[in-house]
Formats: sequence, C-alpha cells, structure tokens
Amino acid sequence: MSLARRALLALLPFAALALAMPAAAEDKFIVVSSTTSTQDSGLFGHILPLFKAKTGIEVRVVAQGTGQALDTGRRGDADVVFVHDKVAEEKFVAEGFGIDRREVMYNDFVLIGPKFDTAKVMGSKDIAASLKKIADAKAPFASRGDKSGTHAAELRLWKIAGLDIATAKGPWYRETGQGMGPTLNIAAAMNAYLIADRGTWLSFKNRADLVVVVEGDQRLFNQYGVMLVNPAKHPHVKQERGMAFINWLTSPEGQRDIANYKINGEQLFFPNYRRAGS
Repeated sequence: MSLARRALLALLPFAALALAMPAAAEDKFIVVSSTTSTQDSGLFGHILPLFKAKTGIEVRVVAQGTGQALDTGRRGDADVVFVHDKVAEEKFVAEGFGIDRREVMYNDFVLIGPKFDTAKVMGSKDIAASLKKIADAKAPFASRGDKSGTHAAELRLWKIAGLDIATAKGPWYRETGQGMGPTLNIAAAMNAYLIADRGTWLSFKNRADLVVVVEGDQRLFNQYGVMLVNPAKHPHVKQERGMAFINWLTSPEGQRDIANYKINGEQLFFPNYRRAGS
C-alpha cells in the first residue's frame, strides 16, 4: 500500500466525524406550536434566547391560533404545545395527544375600540353588557374567526352576553381569519371593536384611533398552558428536550424571566405555574 493511500485511510475517520458534528449540532432543537400572542407580543423573542443560552436547545416556533396549534400537535408536527384555551387543552390531553399539562402564566383580554366609542362602552367593567351594546349599535367589530384561544374566548363572551353571534352577526361583524396582529391592523383601519390579549396589544404599534375601552372584568382572565406532545402517539417526539423546555418555563428561573418581560415598564405576562389538577 502506498504512503499516500495509507495517509488517506488514516484521515477517513476524522472526515466522517467532521461531517457528523454539524448534523448533530443542527439536530439540537425542538418545535413548539404556540398561539400567535406569545410570538406577536415579543415574549418568545425575550425568553427563547435565554433558554438556548442555558441548554443549547433551539426552539423553533410555529405560531398559529390555538386550535391550529393543537392540531399541529395532534399530527405530531410539534414536540411541545404552548397555548391559551384551557378547555381545548384539557380535551387534547384527555384524548391522549398531550401529557404533563402545566399552567405557566396568565394575563387578560381587553376590549379595544375607537376613541370616539360608537357603542358608548368606554370605562365599563362589564364585558357582557358592552358586547350587547356593540351588537345593538351594529358598531364595526373585528373577530379573528380562526378557532384561536382568543376567538374561543370571544365566542364564550358573546354567549354570556346572551347572543348567538352566528345568527346575530351582520355586515358590522367581520371575521378576519388571521392572527392577533393582523386583526388589530384591520380593526385600526375599520375603527372597529375587538377582543385582544393584552400582551399583543401592548406591543402593537399601529394603533391609529384604537384604545382600551373595557378591562378588569374577571371573565377576561387569560390562562396559558404548556404540554408535551405524547411520545406514545408520536414516537419521534423529542421528549427529553421538550421536557427540558417545559421544566425551564416552570422553574423559578423561567418564571422570573417571563415576569421580567416588559414594554414601557408594563409587565405583559404573570407567571403562575402549577401542575394541572393541583
């Protein structure tokens, strides 16, 4: 065997190792399907670099309405689901698609509307009465209409107000079929009312004549939960890394970092970790 051939053979193991190392490094990630509010509010931009710095795990976010995010988990196209519709989340777990659901944080929904307040609801703390006034006035209202957690909350609130919005809606009620940020943009252009999560509202820049008109009703409480997609259903789920993210979110460090996210000095999310059922 020639000297050149022996040298080439000696280098082969190192070449193979060099090729394998980038692939292994690139593979150290998880996919999180989450609501648009965690993305649009800027929360993920704040906490995910902190998590990666601690663990080396990259989080790739698929930001959708909560209903779509849960469907992404059902298909096994995510490792973790992080959303805000407790009823839908508990159904997801009961059906066997998710495990170890934990409550992570909360904020609230607010009713946004134009400064000139067509429906005369400004300052009310009764969201049901305010929605009834909007419907009676046929004032423009923008609904996400996308089966998101915010849309589900809105539909529950219409029901509390004594209205079947499916039959009561008219040209004044517009379903955007889009996320929170785009729906806020549409509402700003229409001078419309809408239900929004406070986090996205605080980070929203294109407010035009929109302001918060109703807040403080306990029925506007907005809880966020996280869970692992069940590896028994989808064996490819990255269980160890997914649980590392869930454990970090609910650790004192993760809870502190969530609380530390503020815009203009105002806190957007309030950590309240507890295990489901506790």
